[in-house]
Amino acid sequence: MILGGSSGLGLATAKKLAQQGYDLLIVHRDRRIDGARIEKDFDEMRTLGVAVHSYNIDATNAAKRAALLAELPRILATDTNINVLVHSLAKGSLKPMNNDKVQELGQADFQITIDAMAVSLFEWTKALVAADLFATDTRIIAFTSEGNTKTWKNYAAVSAAKAALEAISRNIALEFAPLGIKCNCLQAGITDTASFRRIPGHELLKQNALKRNPNGRLTMPEDVANAAYLLTLPEAKWITGTVLKVDGGESLQ
Repeated sequence: MILGGSSGLGLATAKKLAQQGYDLLIVHRDRRIDGARIEKDFDEMRTLGVAVHSYNIDATNAAKRAALLAELPRILATDTNINVLVHSLAKGSLKPMNNDKVQELGQADFQITIDAMAVSLFEWTKALVAADLFATDTRIIAFTSEGNTKTWKNYAAVSAAKAALEAISRNIALEFAPLGIKCNCLQAGITDTASFRRIPGHELLKQNALKRNPNGRLTMPEDVANAAYLLTLPEAKWITGTVLKVDGGESLQ
């Protein structure tokens, strides 16, 4: 199951897992105008011989989540549960904290951003556990960024959400371990996705990343998807509660 799997890191991870034979449940929230492009991507994955079930719903809506979970036992094959949960939701505010010319961040902006990009990971995990839909060896993977500790104008709400996401991931790894759940975050380097391009000043961020990265290029969605796949392997079953950097060394300096 991939939450936010129609673009960026979520889509790249969906494609990687499809190549490895995973059937997919993709939850995404997109405009109707983008439907043709999204379905084209999903159809390409289906040509690999895997099932791709897509749901264009708001993953942060509790009622929509409950309705989908009630439907999943009918969709999942007999004696098949969810082996991997990928959290790639990018719904939040990119307003400044202090600016007398534009609307500033408010308490509601922080709440919406943190709920969507952090707390929702726990809500989905808890709901899937309650519905007994996880496999006995489940891997949960969430995407964070260097904004977890570094600052950038207009990024305060998202930065807070990333820090919260990592804390929630660590505690999921701790408290759900008896159920066979492993939970980790992948810290991607600067990646030129639609979500990244919504950040004010993203071009400067991109230039700085290229200067800092010893490998001389930006991180690509496929780099992160490859790392996500590695965390699904049997050999990675002892990795949990941590943040793994997937940035080509960008954060070294």
